[in-house]
Amino acid sequence: MTNLSKISNEISESSAAMLEVDEASEGQRIDNFLTKTLKGVPKSHLYRILRSGEVRVNKKRIDATYKLAMGDLVRIPPIRATVAQVDVEQQKPVTARLEKCIVFEDDAMLVLDKPAGMAVHGGSGVSKGVIEQLRLERPQAKFLELVHRLDRETSGVLMVGKKRSALVALHEAMRRNQMDKRYFMLVKGHWTEKKKHVTLTLQKYLLENGERRVSVVTGRPDPRAEDEGQTSETIFHLKAHYGDFSLLEAQLITGRTHQLRVQLAHLGFPIAGDDKYGDFALNKALQKSGLKRMFLHSAETNIRHPLTAEKLKLIAPLPPELDRFLQKLASEN
Repeated sequence: MTNLSKISNEISESSAAMLEVDEASEGQRIDNFLTKTLKGVPKSHLYRILRSGEVRVNKKRIDATYKLAMGDLVRIPPIRATVAQVDVEQQKPVTARLEKCIVFEDDAMLVLDKPAGMAVHGGSGVSKGVIEQLRLERPQAKFLELVHRLDRETSGVLMVGKKRSALVALHEAMRRNQMDKRYFMLVKGHWTEKKKHVTLTLQKYLLENGERRVSVVTGRPDPRAEDEGQTSETIFHLKAHYGDFSLLEAQLITGRTHQLRVQLAHLGFPIAGDDKYGDFALNKALQKSGLKRMFLHSAETNIRHPLTAEKLKLIAPLPPELDRFLQKLASEN
């Protein structure tokens, strides 16, 4: 496919660019394809040239919802320099923030130990997340897509597909529950069961400010709910006690939004440092004691390689700040 620098040259020369769709863009909507390809061009202008028929696929007019197929020929009309605004961030030297976070990589996939505090993708006030940063650091990469998500304050194993075939295979493995994902979390309270299988129905709703939240369906209808709810399932293992806290390992059976955080809060064991579902008074005290983040970490994922079926054990060690906090608790108790 024509690269971005060539596209820029063709645009500046006031001639249409013809792009052939490859694996990296197969299945993508044409409006999203244009946004990604013509960085810095206002969306209002992109939709205008779509409506006017200036953008064509295989010489035919299409609307914004058209999904691209492998081998499609996309005509991009000339964009005036006054419209094609330069994305300043693209011109700045890119700091390689994520290279040191890689725990596994081959031609099919890349696995990061995601830092806490970094969103996996841009939006909701975040200019760029992990995937945008990764694409900036690797401009030559034709395909980089998130396999799954982690909450912004959750650290640990995050998988990225480098080929669409790998991405599709990993998504299928997730649907078939063929991934073994393990998380560590520190919760308030004295957990007593060595092993506890938890199944709860979760439903999503929006706060007045537009933020998304999740609650447990208890039988009484919630007027805020967006849906009837989905079943969530987790197996919790007790690892250790630290005074008034318990260290748990969670084995995910399903992967619902905020699943672990909501399940544990509902059971009366909120995760330490959780600013959405936790004990807010406790969180303030914990910050003064050295815990500046939520104690939730994606520690291990066991899967078969999406293309070779080789067994992979992907491990992200407990971050130093969480390990130090555990040592502090141990010394006090």
